[in-house]
Amino acid sequence: MKNLKNIIRRWSASALAVLALLPASCNKYLDIAPDDGMATLEMVFNMRSTAIKYLYSCYSFLPYEGHAGSPAMLGGDEFWFREQVLNSPSTYSLNSSAVQAIHLARGEQNVTSPYNYDWNSLYQGIRYCNTLADNILSVPDMTEVEKKQWIGEAKVLKAYFLFWLVRKWGPVPIVRENFDVSDGIETVRVFRDNVDDCFDYMIELIDEAMPDLELMEAGDEELGRINRVVAAAIKAKIAVTAASPLFNNNAEQFTLVDSRGVQLFPSKTEAQVKQRWEAAMTACKEAIDLCHEVGKGLYYYDGAIRADEHIIQELTLREALCSSWNKECVWGNAQYYVSGSGNKAATSHLTFLSTPNLDPETYPSFLHMRGWDSFGIALKIADQFYTKHGLPVENDKERADVDPYELRTIADVPEERWYMQAGLQTAQFNFDREPRFYADLGFDTCLWFGPNMSNPTPSNLYKINRTSLTANTPWITGYMCKKWSKYDTRVMSNSTYSISPWIWPNIRLADLYLLYAEAINEAEGPSGAHSEEMFHYLDAVRSRAGIPGVKDAWETYSNSPGKWQTQIGMRDIIHRERLIELAFEGQRFWDLRRWKEAREEYQKGFFRWNTDQPGTAAKYYKKTSLVFQNFTLKDYFWPLSTATLENNPNLIQNLGW
Repeated sequence: MKNLKNIIRRWSASALAVLALLPASCNKYLDIAPDDGMATLEMVFNMRSTAIKYLYSCYSFLPYEGHAGSPAMLGGDEFWFREQVLNSPSTYSLNSSAVQAIHLARGEQNVTSPYNYDWNSLYQGIRYCNTLADNILSVPDMTEVEKKQWIGEAKVLKAYFLFWLVRKWGPVPIVRENFDVSDGIETVRVFRDNVDDCFDYMIELIDEAMPDLELMEAGDEELGRINRVVAAAIKAKIAVTAASPLFNNNAEQFTLVDSRGVQLFPSKTEAQVKQRWEAAMTACKEAIDLCHEVGKGLYYYDGAIRADEHIIQELTLREALCSSWNKECVWGNAQYYVSGSGNKAATSHLTFLSTPNLDPETYPSFLHMRGWDSFGIALKIADQFYTKHGLPVENDKERADVDPYELRTIADVPEERWYMQAGLQTAQFNFDREPRFYADLGFDTCLWFGPNMSNPTPSNLYKINRTSLTANTPWITGYMCKKWSKYDTRVMSNSTYSISPWIWPNIRLADLYLLYAEAINEAEGPSGAHSEEMFHYLDAVRSRAGIPGVKDAWETYSNSPGKWQTQIGMRDIIHRERLIELAFEGQRFWDLRRWKEAREEYQKGFFRWNTDQPGTAAKYYKKTSLVFQNFTLKDYFWPLSTATLENNPNLIQNLGW
């Protein structure tokens, strides 16, 4: 399929020559001061065929979401890693960028050489976008409509780069225009702008761009490029983030004041705080309406496999993430796709670790897919999934007298035999959970729908057991990330495997639905003018997940039937829904931070099953501490590196660093 990824890859050889002609990277100050390259720029923008390479270069600075190297994927509190991963990452199909995220999870961030430090790269991307906007009008063989469209794409990309900078560092310098080579040193030694100005500028850029963007892709070659729908979705995420407690009147950051006396996190009135949420609500609704206008909707599996409703439900939930460019994908990361076939992964994406060797008897020596021993999911993350009634375990009346660590035999009944191996024992913890629990997680005694299953039955589904994957290396936590594993991933020999390529969705429609529900509740509460829409979109996500709507679940099955009637109660419900629906997609990392809930979550500790004792179920199913992750006030934002501060003394360091 032709798309942005393929186009960039097609130009890869010639692009090296073109990029040599472009403004070179400058390591001083903000990495945004261009070289004296007017003659070469005239060459680049002398015809469309070279100018489009420059446009694709702007896209090349997009952060790799859905990539092991993204801090949001592996740098938080969802996963943990064995020490061997740090010592020998290539053995686990990882590269050095992915290992950086592991250091974040271990609380080893520093100011000398910060991990996942893309400050310079993001500002370089902004500079490229500015350069394109400044020069594209001179290209002779382009229509004015297309020139405006490309400028619009550059503006949205610029806003997105700034969004990543602000999520990581908080208030940052706004670079509206590139500096001239004749500008003095004091001109380029800029100050940080206050956080509200940063968000306002991002939204201003997108609003300017949207009228000039195509509503949707014109064809497969446009997949992954910015269009009006994508721009609106990005704006919605930016607006919700701007309204969130980490940025909106954050009293803990009021003392961050620069040498000019500028308060970088402005204090606000209650009305001003609410205005941010109202703006976010409007932005989310506009994005959702545009998505619906072009036919976007929640994904439901409609492929060739015919199976029991439990399997179809699982395929719906797994393929919502892993089926490329499906109707729920609002914006896909076309620069990077998940694929692999050969001896080891050429990429650092952890799909290769999320799938176990499903046929260890046939291929006993295959160890490249090692999701059980290299990294594992925290017990608290598995626990956050709802019961079958769509409620937290602690709020389900039927679970009141159930000991989650007590053993229970799996029965040969539909609600159990399609998820777990009948006749075996496992903890009560794993019983009577919502479909997302079984679709997203792999665990001892679970069943796994995989390749070569045209007529799946409980008896021929792949079986996962704590003692069957390897005799030498125990599971690290007891839970694997099945969600990342496309169902047709398969081992082909003792040294090779095959994974169908799929595009990582940067933004799914379910994400927008939940953002809209959150903004409505924060702006109006659960009984305001838009409450009906709030419950409609929440319940749409829950219905796809196979659980009752919010009101039905809490009124019928819970021990707190009135919780949904208060703003605080609905806040908890909406937050929990996002943590479940978007688990393992890089959203939890940013959500916990913008909600200012990260310290509370990290303090819950990182627990696992007693995986060092896999022999008997009675010994294995014991809640066991693995590690304590430290998270303090300073960890909400990245530090500016010592070198960055030395190059520009006007940049004040973040609190605590």
